Amino acid sequence: MNHVEITGPPQSAAINNAAAAPITERKGAAGPAESVGHLAPEHWERANRHVVRKALAEFAHERLITPQESGSGRYAVRSDDQSTEYVFRADVLALDHWRIDGDSISRRSVATGEALPVDALDLILDLRHGLSLTPAVLPVYLEEISSTLASAAFKLAAPAVSAAELAAASFQDVEAGMTEGHPCFVANNGRLGFGVSDYLQYAPETGRSTQLIWVAARRSLTTFAAGAGLEYETLMWDELGEEGLARFASELSALGLEASDYLLIPVHPWQWENKLAVTYAGELARRDLVCLGYGADSYRAQQSIRTFFNTSAPRKHYVKTALSILNMGFMRGLSANYMEATPAINDWLAELIARDPVLTACGFGILRERAAIGYRHRQYGVAGGKGSPYLKMLAALWRESPVPQLAAGERVMTMAALLHVDRDGESLAAALIAESGRPAREWVRGYLDAYLVPVLHCFYEYGLVYMPHGENVILVLDEAGSVRRVLFKDIAEEIAVLEPATPLPAGVERIRADVPDELRVLSVFTDVFDCFLRFLSAALDGEGALAEDEFWAVVAECVLDYQRASPHLAKRFAAFDLFMDRFALSCLNRLQLRDNKQMVDLEDPASALQLAGTLENPIARFR
Repeated sequence: MNHVEITGPPQSAAINNAAAAPITERKGAAGPAESVGHLAPEHWERANRHVVRKALAEFAHERLITPQESGSGRYAVRSDDQSTEYVFRADVLALDHWRIDGDSISRRSVATGEALPVDALDLILDLRHGLSLTPAVLPVYLEEISSTLASAAFKLAAPAVSAAELAAASFQDVEAGMTEGHPCFVANNGRLGFGVSDYLQYAPETGRSTQLIWVAARRSLTTFAAGAGLEYETLMWDELGEEGLARFASELSALGLEASDYLLIPVHPWQWENKLAVTYAGELARRDLVCLGYGADSYRAQQSIRTFFNTSAPRKHYVKTALSILNMGFMRGLSANYMEATPAINDWLAELIARDPVLTACGFGILRERAAIGYRHRQYGVAGGKGSPYLKMLAALWRESPVPQLAAGERVMTMAALLHVDRDGESLAAALIAESGRPAREWVRGYLDAYLVPVLHCFYEYGLVYMPHGENVILVLDEAGSVRRVLFKDIAEEIAVLEPATPLPAGVERIRADVPDELRVLSVFTDVFDCFLRFLSAALDGEGALAEDEFWAVVAECVLDYQRASPHLAKRFAAFDLFMDRFALSCLNRLQLRDNKQMVDLEDPASALQLAGTLENPIARFR
């Protein structure tokens, strides 16, 4: 299909030249009808069936609904008012994972037996009381579901790529090739605030290149922080080069301004067009902010939507930008205050890893957030309370690229790819295993040694926890497709130290969290077992690559081998027992259904946990 032509924001005449023009594929302006060409009936029906399948599975997993078995692996769920029934085939795997056959789902009127369309929005309305959706949350959640469906339809309209083809694809083609998003959240592609032209330009699955807009921010109103050994001038030289810096300085000079009075901030084009040019109009009029136009480098959006990978110069930093859209439970802005400590937190963790023999033996590493910059708007700073989106409209950070860390023969891939299943039901993880030529059990153990062992060691040795979901982890693969090591990212916003005895520098104290002892081990059970390995096990089992019993036996073996190698931590292994019979079920969709604008307080995440009974621990029998 043709893409909508994306035009850049207005720029001053001094830089309206070819060097500043946006790098986009301009194939001619598409009309309104072409921009929604992917919303065809066949794609919409399939997208709805996919989302309904996922909703039934995850709502059942979180005990929001209770499917009733009717024999021969068939189950039924009735609407709140008992007038509508959903019937489907399913089997229930470890961790109460509902593997539902999407093609088997039917919806009918209980009174008449009439077949009804399988529609995701209707499903939410049918179940809204049981889901405890308030009148304030319900329409917003429906909009998020609709946006998720539209994104799924776009992916279905694109040419099919097999799991095997994607397993051998480039880093950024894999990033754009992910079709599911977060495996637990049903409404995981909300992106409320994007119009259709924004979607076509900035959604990662469209694979479009874009440029970032740069603004000059008055130094006295701006905070810049950098990691050890990095200065602002060095960073800007590396990112923009002599020509870019000279062009921006010339633009400021043409307005009678001194470049030394300003710091440079990269901005998401959507944020400029929809927020800064309007909400920060006074700052622009007073020349506290000056739009300098587009930078020269080309970028591609990552799955996290507000982070960009530099495709012009892959060894340069990722750039994470403020983006005031609502997506999966949060407004995706960036706080100047919150990010001020970001480089110091990353430096602290990098130093800890470098001196720890277990982590270095695993090859474990992080992609450091090396610098952060934020603008403080005086008036919104007074009016906006804690967590206000008005305090998060203009900031950015620079994160290391994985490319400079690669040795000969190594390649990288988002860990989210391990959960990817193509249109024919083929698993990318199984394709990697086949490519490697290794037995599936051996491949999985190698992956767990690289991924799970660092998670365990950081937790037991330091009380340090991550948010190690698929999008936050980069797999470093060897030439044959086996996992050699992993790199974690999104450090400063996602890590926490739960152990009071772990010393922290003054500037890093923000990451210390007070979490009750009984909830601490959920950082492994929930974030790793339930929210990632549950899905990987099901994919490999469904593919016939590795039965789920064998999968969890390998997980247990990895844990036991780590414990045997770390006898000095025996008391902590007992206190936070990974082999307990059951553990608390912490529910992510319940968080979003309760408050889809801010699911949790990032400074006190434990206070928001939604627990719903317990799950049987799949490795308990291997203790």
